[in-house]
Amino acid sequence: MTRPRITTSISFKPMVPDVPQVAKVMTRSNALSGLMQRLRLSQDCLAAIRVVLPPAMAPYVSAGPVDDEGWTLLAANSAVSAKLRQLQPRLMEALVRKGIKVNTIRVRIQNQ
Repeated sequence: MTRPRITTSISFKPMVPDVPQVAKVMTRSNALSGLMQRLRLSQDCLAAIRVVLPPAMAPYVSAGPVDDEGWTLLAANSAVSAKLRQLQPRLMEALVRKGIKVNTIRVRIQNQ
């Protein structure tokens, strides 16, 4: 005859340390602060060009990195990439109208 197996379960709550928000930490460090500024600039660039993009295409475009050479736009696929390359002069005009200066706009296909 087998005895019924009795198990007790004890639930433990994990202890989570008081972690400062990432944005606060990034502003304290010079290197990370520069990274945060580039991230904001990239998002500002994307917001500036959204008005030029065809509405159906906008969800398939995201902001890439900004560096000294220019800004990278990430396309979801090759069709979106080709259209972005056609629109590059209009995209640059939109950035200039918003007062954002980038040397070039690069278009890359985003890896999934």
